Amino acid sequence: MRIVNLIENTPGRNGCAFAHGLSFYVETAWHRLLLDLGPSGETISNAEALGIDLSAVDTVVLSHGHYDHSGGILPFVQVNDRAPIYMQASAADDHYADDGENASVRYRYIGIDKRITALPQVRLLDGDFRIDDELELFTIAERSRTLPFTNRRILVRRGGDYLQDDFRHEQYLVIRQGGKTVLLSGCAHNGILSILDAFRTRYGAAPDLVVSGFHLMKKNEYTSDELDEIRQIARELTAFPTRFVTCHCTGETAFSAMHSVMGDQLTYVHSGEEILWET
Repeated sequence: MRIVNLIENTPGRNGCAFAHGLSFYVETAWHRLLLDLGPSGETISNAEALGIDLSAVDTVVLSHGHYDHSGGILPFVQVNDRAPIYMQASAADDHYADDGENASVRYRYIGIDKRITALPQVRLLDGDFRIDDELELFTIAERSRTLPFTNRRILVRRGGDYLQDDFRHEQYLVIRQGGKTVLLSGCAHNGILSILDAFRTRYGAAPDLVVSGFHLMKKNEYTSDELDEIRQIARELTAFPTRFVTCHCTGETAFSAMHSVMGDQLTYVHSGEEILWET
């Protein structure tokens, strides 16, 4: 299995742009697929720089309904108009971030371009979905853990009201190959521990590899309680017989705090870099 980060927040491979967003290219025994497409057409340019032929992609999964994961979809379909794009129907809802009372615009739209849902290759889902014996998508109806502190400012607008997002538009890609299982998530807005609880309930074991942002990034300084929460998440992750690779919305400060607990069980993948992992 080959897993390449096409774009994320930090510089990595020479010649690849980096930006706030996320996209992964994955080659499996049966598929050439994408999880998310980053914030813009820079994702397409990075794929070209890496020698990855996006016209050969046969499957696209949108992990959730935010612009920084979907902005490259419209440029992508100019290259490849055949690959089905799987997304939860609720990913098209009106998603916002609460930037606080002192922001020039408090409620900032972070949802997808509405033109995406009109694309003929889009498959709108309502909950879990099995693509084939190798690929499966699952969602979380009820979290098993408290929502991580950084996700409480993510909202959905309904009927003129800004409500706490329940993140039912978030879906997780499971890949089975060679007796191993890989779990790919975009931002783990529901919380990586809730996601892993749901995975074990569904599949009876932990995944061998998890690739995900953890959405623990902040623009300002962390409080001591927030850093304690991050380290506690890391401590609980060490109980899993799983390798973790993170990026994007985890943030460098949170990654450092988690890495101090998890050591080599947790690594970071930068823009344009490949995850080396044998199935």
